[in-house]
Formats: sequence, structure tokens, C-alpha cells
Amino acid sequence: MINLKNYYYQILRNYFKYYVIPNSSILQLGEENGVILEYLEASSGVIIKKSKDSINSYKKKFPNYSFINIDLNNDKINIDKKFDYIIISDVIRDIVDIQYFFNKISNLCNKNTRIIISYSNKFWGPIFKLAEILKIKKKETKQNWIDSDSLKNIIKLSNFEIIKENKKIILPIYFPIFNYFFNNILSNLPIFRNLCLLNFVHLRYKFKERVSHKKVSIIIPTKNERGNIENAIKRIPKFGKSQEIIFVEGNSKDRTYEEILKNIKKYKKLNIKLFKQPGSGKGDAVRCGFKNAKGDILMILDADLTVPPEELEKFYDAVIFNHGEFINGSRFVYPMEKNSMRFLNMIGNKFFTNFLSYSINQNLTDTLCGTKVLLKKDYIKIEKNRKFFGNFDPFGDFDLIFGASRLNLKIIDIPIRYQERTYGTTQISRFYHGWLLIKMSFYALMKIKLI
Repeated sequence: MINLKNYYYQILRNYFKYYVIPNSSILQLGEENGVILEYLEASSGVIIKKSKDSINSYKKKFPNYSFINIDLNNDKINIDKKFDYIIISDVIRDIVDIQYFFNKISNLCNKNTRIIISYSNKFWGPIFKLAEILKIKKKETKQNWIDSDSLKNIIKLSNFEIIKENKKIILPIYFPIFNYFFNNILSNLPIFRNLCLLNFVHLRYKFKERVSHKKVSIIIPTKNERGNIENAIKRIPKFGKSQEIIFVEGNSKDRTYEEILKNIKKYKKLNIKLFKQPGSGKGDAVRCGFKNAKGDILMILDADLTVPPEELEKFYDAVIFNHGEFINGSRFVYPMEKNSMRFLNMIGNKFFTNFLSYSINQNLTDTLCGTKVLLKKDYIKIEKNRKFFGNFDPFGDFDLIFGASRLNLKIIDIPIRYQERTYGTTQISRFYHGWLLIKMSFYALMKIKLI
């Protein structure tokens, strides 16, 4: 039988491996974390430990990583480097002044650094104490059994921002079958989640300065949208250092392609490009547009103009002022125009939004709104790691949301006023596409939530 310690670290390793992208630079804090770092396939790693004896043994076992002997409560962390990830595993309970500790590690963060913290649930304090009395567990020094709300308050005071939270492990001892039921099923259900041994918090350091103006690429997937082309061009407001408008045309039957060519000649002063979609489906069109985009910020605008082009400036500002890194449009905050969305479509959209939000541990109010904005550098990371989920999303929305969630991007919703289509007809098949969405939602549940 696998002992408690080995099973516990196996779960930790699997969790961190999912959220830490291979070939990243990692700072690992904690006495037992060398094994975890090796499992994460880091390009470079620094491990901070208090015990000199453990450092000597780990140096022989892991020659590719640097080891530093630091008392996290008393010593300064003098490392002249910024890291992609900082893993703080089983350390919080040993920290005397947690706010001061966060202030120290802020110097090791850049705008892309992600911090992942694991710490023990306060509920388990008396259980651990009883285990020590019964000599089932090694006796520990006096520890912080901090509650979740108090830690979140300290995080905010230290100018860090919470991206997501998670809870794991109800049964920390290895029992086949029982482990899956308790640790993958029950641990994700209301009430039972509060019994989990481990809390996880994902953070980013919130830099306050404004980002410089960026080049913008606006991708417009089009199929049978001839009557909306010129309106889309005319209504896009001017923002950013520069703009390019990229139409990706999907074999239309109403001469949409010819209409785009005509408007490229008409609006010569604008940087308008046109590409023929290589495959089928909106997701394929978006990926084609992103591949050919030259801008720093990538935007998707649906050619049906149900999301007003004028709203795009709000999305740009959200990125520039660092409010978020993946900006998602939400159609369900403001009242919709009459006939803008069929009743069954609305019910389905809300169901899939709640399902997906639950699966990725981040609150979204609308997962299927076509307008989504992110930095190109982040999209490149999503693209490189797409094989983890597979290229199966014909819409493109889930593909981007899955990728953004795994990268720990800060996802925020921007409310938009959803309008009725004035030209053409919807290309959504509520039953066929609804079945695809159901399959993708359950895929997300198994691939993300139940890891």
C-alpha cells in the first residue's frame, strides 16, 4: 500500500504539473519540494530550503537546479531573477508574518509570473493534532492554521490578485476506488469541498502602471455576411498604436469574398487584409486570423455585428490598464434587443456557462460570446499547448478558454449590449452544435476539474 506521504505528494505533483507549463523557470519554496520540481520539467529551477543537510542530499539528486539555504521567516530572499512560476507548497503554516512574506516574494515577480500556493485547510488542524498524540503523524512545531478568508485578505493587502481557487483531497490515504470517489467526485461537490485537506490559490502580482499602447489585430470570421462588411469596417473605433482588420472568409454563397475585396479598395487608408479560410468552422477561421495577425493584441469580432464594434475599445482598455489578460464579452448583463437570441439558445448558453465555470474554477457569465481579446504572446502559449486538450472545438471559444485557464491568465468579463442581427441568418444549429457543446463541457470536467 502506498503510504500517506507518497500518495499526498503524488496528488500535489499531478496538480502542479497540470498548471505549470513545461520548460518554464520555477522558484520552489518548501522542505519537501525537490521531487515536485523535477516532475514539472522546469527549464531552470531554484529551490529554497531551510535545512542545510537536505540541500546537500538534493544537490546530488538534482544537479540541474540551484539550492539556496534561507530561513523564510528571518532572511531576505536575495535572488536577482524573475520567475515564470513560484510554487509555495506546504509553507504558509510555517510563516510567522504572511504579509511580510508576500512582500518579499513580490520582488521575484514580473508581469507574467504566476504563484501557486497549497496550504492545509484549518478544518484538519484538530485531526492532525490527534494524529500526533496517537503517534500516527510526526509532531510539528507550532503552526498557522489560517482560514481561507484571512489568507485572501492578506493577499489583497500585499498587492497580489487571486486568479482562481481550488480544493483537493478528502481521503489522504491510498485506497483504490475509494480515492477516486472521495478525492475526485465528493471533493468537487458543495459542502464536501469544505472538508478537503488542501486549499490551492493561484495568484498574479498586480502591477499598477499602465501598459504602453499596443498594435491591435481585429479578426472578423465571415461566412454569408455580405451585408455587414462595410458596416463592420466603418463602425470600428480608432484605438491602439495601430490597427489591422483581418477578414477570414469561409466559402460564402452570397459573394461575401467579393464584397470584402471591394471594401479593401474603397478604404485604402485602412490596413485591411483578407484570407480564405483553409478549413471549416469559426474556430478554424479564428486560428487562421491569429496566425496571420501582426498586432500585439488579438481581438475577435463576429461579422453578424450582434456585438457592436464600438464596444471593442472597452476590451482594449481592459488589457492596457492590466485589469485582465483574457477579456471575455458577456451578453447576459444588460437587457438584449428583442429577437437577438432565441429562448432555447439563451437557456443553453447559460447552462454551458455555468458548467464550464464550475469546471475551470473561474466565474464567467457568458462562455459563448464571440468577442474575446488577449495578448498575442499569450495566444502563442495557448497554441503551443493545444495538444494537451486537442484540436476538437469547431467554435474556438472553449479552445481559448481552456488554454487561458491552464495558463492561469486573469479572465474577466466585459458586459456588452447584444443586438439583433440586421443581415443574414444565424449559422448555429441549436441541436447539432448543442450536442457538441455538451461533449466539450464533459471533456472539460474530466480533463480539468477531476484531475
